[in-house]
Amino acid sequence: MEEKSNVFLETEPVGKLMAKYAVPCVISLLVAALYNVVDQIFIANATYLGSFGNAANTVVFPMTVVALAIAVLIGDGCCAFVSLSLGGGREEDAHKSIGSAIILCILCSLVLMAIYLIFMEPILTLFGGRVNEETYACAKEYFFWISLGVPFYMFGQAMNPIIRSDGSPRFAMAATLAGAATNLVLDPIFIYPLHMGMMGAAVATVLGQILTAGLSIWYLFHMKAVRLGRKSFGLFGGLMRRYLAMGITSFLSQIALVLSMAAFQNMCTKYGALDPIFGQPEYSQIPLAVMGIVMKFYQIAISIAIGMAAGCIPVVGYNIGAGRKDRAKKLFTYLLLWELGIGLIALGIVEIFPRQLIGIFGAANESAYYTDFAVRSFRIYLCLIFLSMMNKGTFIYLQAMGKALASTMISLTREVIFGVSLPIILPIFFGLDGLLYSFPLADILTFVFALVVIIRTYRELSSPNPALE
Repeated sequence: MEEKSNVFLETEPVGKLMAKYAVPCVISLLVAALYNVVDQIFIANATYLGSFGNAANTVVFPMTVVALAIAVLIGDGCCAFVSLSLGGGREEDAHKSIGSAIILCILCSLVLMAIYLIFMEPILTLFGGRVNEETYACAKEYFFWISLGVPFYMFGQAMNPIIRSDGSPRFAMAATLAGAATNLVLDPIFIYPLHMGMMGAAVATVLGQILTAGLSIWYLFHMKAVRLGRKSFGLFGGLMRRYLAMGITSFLSQIALVLSMAAFQNMCTKYGALDPIFGQPEYSQIPLAVMGIVMKFYQIAISIAIGMAAGCIPVVGYNIGAGRKDRAKKLFTYLLLWELGIGLIALGIVEIFPRQLIGIFGAANESAYYTDFAVRSFRIYLCLIFLSMMNKGTFIYLQAMGKALASTMISLTREVIFGVSLPIILPIFFGLDGLLYSFPLADILTFVFALVVIIRTYRELSSPNPALE
């Protein structure tokens, strides 16, 4: 049974393990991020939808993040717990935690779908969907169909890290890739020749999510390090509390992002209405549409940061569980250096090629006001994106170590304390530009706090008995 154990996580070179796990994880998250990005690209280039459909996509996006937040609460927490359990030789804890995670994910997804369908109109209003009637109509149509796919989306996202914890990062990647490829093929068919509009974009997405969920179900019956049986399935309260505690950081990070987006999108609508250009009805959707595009690029870049860190979770968890803190420390160093390097590349792209980026999202069909605001937004809003990536990598690594408090504090500092307050305060003095400056200011202030935690973590990993919370 040697080939079916995860003992190699303690013996193989750290750099090799990071590549083995992080690369497929990065690809999985990139592909997952591209679901929404692909929708927005095809929507933006459809002349009958344009910036109205673009803005509608931005309005609905936070609701997919809420679904993702619940999914990663369950999936990332279970992944970290399973890795620690396997490293410590507790196989029963591993398979029962996975079984309970499956049941919990299904129940939560059905409840969330019902909430979205029942409270659709107030939810869309909360996130700026009433900026004009055209945007609201597009958002309502898109949100209805996306809501129907929530159970499939959440299941696929929750099972992805669990599959990685079983030693199969490539299958996790392939499942996500298959779903995204389906969306990529169907999107242009539904939107252009079939003229299905926002409904077409949403249905293409949901069909892709169904495929990913189906492949994940198949894998659960063919696991390697963990075997699921009848006794695996149940809502085991003790185990659930333990693995949900490990996933709370991922959850709070995503939920905090939703709060930040709600504040940002409402301020975007409020101060856009006061602008001499964007206060005009025909241009009122531009700030919301543009910021949606900027956030999509950020989502792609940050998916790489999160993927590199999340890919390390099984490796870190197993080695911490096995007492190999020296390997955990080396992996932390590799992770921070890679986050910095990728972040600097992303910075170069947004500063040098902003016009090319917005061109992908149908800028040729829009006014000069749209283009000018988009260029300025890219260059200001994302000017410290490398710090954002290092912040993300740090709190996920701490989560893998079991340091829930420090991890949660970094995440909440960035997304709630600074992510909500700064978009509200700065526009009072600087108008729409204040919104753009809020993002890099939040990143640099958070990094000051994260740096203290990084130094402390290195000291703990260098000591005989690192303190794990």
